[in-house]
Amino acid sequence: MSSAPVAQPSIISRAEVAAALAKAVRVVLVTEHVARRAQRAFDRDWHDLLRAPVTEALVDRARTRAWNHALRGYDAVQLASALLWQESIGMDVIVGTFDGQPWAAAQQAGMEAWPVEARAAGGRGRRMRPSDAETE
Repeated sequence: MSSAPVAQPSIISRAEVAAALAKAVRVVLVTEHVARRAQRAFDRDWHDLLRAPVTEALVDRARTRAWNHALRGYDAVQLASALLWQESIGMDVIVGTFDGQPWAAAQQAGMEAWPVEARAAGGRGRRMRPSDAETE
């Protein structure tokens, strides 16, 4: 098995990325040009990503996560997908989110969450700006 990093988003990530980029334009975090360029880049890479399908079993796991961690529906599906992926490959999976609530939920579920700066917003419903995260 390769040690190269692999991205494995839930299939709902396609809608989530578009929504996040559109919101970033509305709240003037980025220009529309930058957001559309990012969307095109994501769309180009989409076919190369392994994608977790949304199944009845996954939604049932997400239901439990939503209740236990006070998550919104799609956030719960994303966390359930990450947990299922981690169990399937038998390796640690890093959850990436700029939203404090899912960040805290990933930590509570025993997963590593990125970026570390989101810890300050964890569990209090605050979101951090992507520009606030460390760049590598």
